[in-house]
Amino acid sequence: MTTAARFKPDTLERLAAAGLNADRLPAHVAIIMDGNGRWARRRGLPRVEGHRRGVKSVRATIEECCALGIGQLTLYCLSVENWKRPQAELDVLMTLLQQYLISERAEIMEQNIRFTTIGRREGLSAEVLREIDENIRVSQDNTGMTLCLAINYGGRTELVDAMRTLAEQVKQGKLDPDAIDEALLNDALYTSGMVDPDLLIRTAGEMRVSNFLLWQISYAELWVTDKCWPDFDGTTLHDALRDFAARERRFGGL
Repeated sequence: MTTAARFKPDTLERLAAAGLNADRLPAHVAIIMDGNGRWARRRGLPRVEGHRRGVKSVRATIEECCALGIGQLTLYCLSVENWKRPQAELDVLMTLLQQYLISERAEIMEQNIRFTTIGRREGLSAEVLREIDENIRVSQDNTGMTLCLAINYGGRTELVDAMRTLAEQVKQGKLDPDAIDEALLNDALYTSGMVDPDLLIRTAGEMRVSNFLLWQISYAELWVTDKCWPDFDGTTLHDALRDFAARERRFGGL
């Protein structure tokens, strides 16, 4: 069965309207949502207004990925480095995150989305953790797109935590150090059980990966737009997907 054969007719129609081919879609799209502050500054607004406007882009992007039949969408919401920001901004970010988790719960269920997160729980408020856990619980049996939010996440931190997990197994005599290979390390990551991203999108024109999914994006295609995240929309997503479809992926081969 071809990839296209597994898609609903309305999904195929939407793909065709966007100039996309179901057989050339990435299974997993990851996005570094950058530029909220710059978007606000250029308009003479406080940085927090950029974050508020960015929530609308999150909603629109999730809806479009669902409509196009993308298997997984991972969004970089809060990095471990972001804790260096002013406390007032962090307070707003936590409030927005909590509100989003509550307000989008019905949409998650309506769209048949399976919700999950990656990152360290330490440092997140009890209120945010409660809403994260509730969204995971109510959506665990959903069969549509997986929505993964990277919250308090860092690629190096993830690798450290994975190494600690494996080291503890060695210490307890449950694991032979010589048995450690890529597969075991992969299973110890936050993303265990997920497919690696095929496409990494970054907004605001920055040409770096910013400690995001360092292990998982080894063979991902990178796509950067100068648009700040609040200006990211379905048309921009389609541009990224068409560019991805036109690339030849060799994975180190010829």
